[in-house]
This record gives sequence, structure tokens and C-alpha cells, in this order.
Amino acid sequence: MLTKEDRDALGERFGFDEFMDIHIAPRFNIAPTQNVPVVLFDSGKRRLEIMRWGLIPSWVKDLKTMKPMVNARSETLAEKPYYKGTLKRRRCLIPADGFYEWVVDEKKRKSPRLIRLTGNRLFAFAGLWDEWLSPDGEQIRTCTIITTSANDVISPIHDRMPVILRPSREAVWLETEVKGGEDIELLSRELCPYPDEEFEIKAVSSFVNSAKVDSPQCIAEADSDDSSDMSESSDSSNLDNSSNGVTQLSLFDN
Repeated sequence: MLTKEDRDALGERFGFDEFMDIHIAPRFNIAPTQNVPVVLFDSGKRRLEIMRWGLIPSWVKDLKTMKPMVNARSETLAEKPYYKGTLKRRRCLIPADGFYEWVVDEKKRKSPRLIRLTGNRLFAFAGLWDEWLSPDGEQIRTCTIITTSANDVISPIHDRMPVILRPSREAVWLETEVKGGEDIELLSRELCPYPDEEFEIKAVSSFVNSAKVDSPQCIAEADSDDSSDMSESSDSSNLDNSSNGVTQLSLFDN
């Protein structure tokens, strides 16, 4: 999620030199296939763009043969044909100020948790992007969030977490020119769990369980009995556009 809408504040935090002609609205509940702001590095400058969340590799001919990739495992990036090219040339920062995970109780009920950095600071997920030409000739830019093993704070909730880059290391991820294997190794070292002590976690309203709801209600404190029944068999690959009213589930299973 990205609840801050001040483009100047985003620009100051992430140091981009160019804005696309875009409007940044507060987002409290972002689902795959929806648009997210992305910071790119191109021709020596940082630029803010809007992309669709769910990577479609440029070489894909028919979307019936694959689903857009919401996230990508850091451990196998350099091996997967989906990501080899983008890891070398199309890395990005995905600004955020929080994300959700769900705690499962003994009755298989899932209760959402809002995970933020202390002080509600802006941060950047490590991401990859690509450009896909649709059958009707539309050029669509898409992105994915990289995941890693969970740290000690997140692991009681989930065994995976998104890669959050330290501010001092964002430039390494975004701007390194890859010339050989040693550069890939350098980048891979950045894809580690964020320090435990930097996180705040709170139980929030089950409003966020529906991807149709995108309002401050999503981050409201949970009631004592605020939980939701969701099928154990569901996973993030079943997520679709929020306009279809789909249930939000764990977004970082890969």
C-alpha cells in the first residue's frame, strides 16, 4: 500500500528527476493487476512511472499460457528465464509505506496484519519490470515484487516476505550496470530480509480482506472478534482485479 499522495515528498525520498503526467492517490489496499508507482533508472536519471502489478515477460505471446507474476523468489532470479533479462537491465523500486499478511488461527480463520516500518516511513520494495506488447498492439509495462525468507518478526505470520531495500542500498539495486556474474552476485546480496527491529505490526480491520475496499477503513484497528473465514486452499495466484470483488489473500507466497 502507499497511503501518501504527495509527489514532492516521494520525489525527495526516492530522488527521481522526472514525473510522468500522473496523479498519485492514496492507496490502502492494492491487489495484483492494479497499477502501482514505480521508480526506474534510465539514461542517468530516475523517473516515476505507473505500471501494472504482475509481470508479463516481453516475449510472452499469449496470456493464456501463463499468469502474470505478482512476485519472484530472490533465490532463483538468476536461474529463471522469466527474470534473467530483467534482472540485468530492468530493475526498479516500488514505493510503499506498508503491506499486509494474514494470521491463520486453529479454525482456519484469517486475520489481517498491517506491517510497517517504525515511524511509518516510506520504503522501497525491490522489483523488476518489463514491457509487453498485447495482441491489439498496446504496450503495457508491468512489474513484480521480489521476495525472500521471512525475518524473525514476520516468520510467525508467514515464511516469506517482500524484499525491502535499505535506503543507502537502493541506488545499488536500481543503478548498477550489469557486465558480468560478479555484478549479479552484488545485486543478489541486496535481496535479504530487512532487520527485525525496524518493523511495527498491528491487527487491522477485516475490511482489507476484500480487494474491493480501498479506504482508510483497511488500516483501522481490528475489533476483538474481527476475523474472516477464507478457504484454506486459496492462494495468491487466484487474485484478480479488484473490480471483480475478489478476496485478498497472502501476496508474498513465492
